[in-house]
Amino acid sequence: MRLRDQMPELEGATKWLNSKAIKKEALIGNKPTLIHFWSVSCGTCKEAMPKVNEFRDEYKRDLNVIAVHMPRSEKDLDLDQIKKVANEHDITQPIFVDNDHTLTDSFQNKYVPAYYVFDSDGKLRHFQAGGSGMKMLRKRVNRVLGKTER
Repeated sequence: MRLRDQMPELEGATKWLNSKAIKKEALIGNKPTLIHFWSVSCGTCKEAMPKVNEFRDEYKRDLNVIAVHMPRSEKDLDLDQIKKVANEHDITQPIFVDNDHTLTDSFQNKYVPAYYVFDSDGKLRHFQAGGSGMKMLRKRVNRVLGKTER
């Protein structure tokens, strides 16, 4: 995806966890959205998750947060394992389980963890990959929200 590209449709989930299926239309015009990709086999994802959760909780009134589980191997397809790891790491936001890589392909995403910030019109305003960089993510989200630094 490129900056200012429109958010892809949230279709093709193997399963939604922590939520009923969410449509893109429910997010557009509402508030900005952070979509983050992670995987049960990704150690960096697990290390970053407390910061992602802290971020999710801090911005809960201003930002939609959706997790996408992107499997990296056959072992990552086990729904029970995904639920277990999500529970262990307090991933309470809606989780789009993408065992067929439908959404992953729509995003042209190759990384976990990866973070996509869309404005309230559904346009991509920021992308970053890797476990660090929460300061940059915060800065970009605040810019999209029209807020000064916290």
